[in-house]
Amino acid sequence: MDFWRNWWRRGPVFRARGLPPRRVTVYLPPGHVAARARPYPLLLALDGQTMPAWRLAETLDELARTGQMEPAVVAAVPASARRVDEYGTADALDFAGRGRHAKAFQELLADEVVPWLRQNHRVSPDAAHTGIFGASMGGLCALDTAWRRPQVFGFAGIFSGSLWWRADDSSPAAQQASRIMHRQVRATAERPALRLWFQAGTRDETEDRDGNGVIDAIQDTTELMDELVAKGFRPGHDLAYHEAAGGEHHESTWARALPEFLRWALPPSPSATRSNGL
Repeated sequence: MDFWRNWWRRGPVFRARGLPPRRVTVYLPPGHVAARARPYPLLLALDGQTMPAWRLAETLDELARTGQMEPAVVAAVPASARRVDEYGTADALDFAGRGRHAKAFQELLADEVVPWLRQNHRVSPDAAHTGIFGASMGGLCALDTAWRRPQVFGFAGIFSGSLWWRADDSSPAAQQASRIMHRQVRATAERPALRLWFQAGTRDETEDRDGNGVIDAIQDTTELMDELVAKGFRPGHDLAYHEAAGGEHHESTWARALPEFLRWALPPSPSATRSNGL
């Protein structure tokens, strides 16, 4: 089965200075109506080339068909060979100097991809109905992009996010203290208007830098959420966490967690359901 032919529409090739060109592929929900009265929510999927392994289209179809989520337009944005430099944090390189193209990549998403989608598809112009998600380094990128551009993205999904991303690797204490997203959240004066959903698996990794019995993937996530709560985020409202028992750092785990994220991110709207015939 040709995944792209059966579920998706080929979008344009986007080119930005200093970045490899890439083609964005667009999913249209079942019963898609181009002239729909209520615009569709818009969701960007990072590492778009891996979405067949996530079973993203099948999951979107099933949740929309059964009324568990509002039908949405989704754009799969593929990674390039420069992924580790594109998916870093835009304002700070890590200890190894990685993330050099993160700012340019985030500008591509916010200033090129999203405007094209809004011009060519019946999607919402509002940040509240525009989201982004990714896994591992893609999760870090999704969070940093939304955090820096809440006027474009109103929610983000971070699956097994690389929240260990740090400026100093010299010792366990330095690693802990120099985590870039944790520091960025603390340094932000005004809480951005975002909804954030996090996932981590109990078998994401085995590293435990401080020897406290909690793997770093979970500790980095929950400690970042503590920073977010200190900024005014409210668990159960605009902040959510899914810990996958036995979950690994793999598309199979993220595919199992995906329905929970989509139901949280895009709850069904009665008016949207009626207008779309679902």
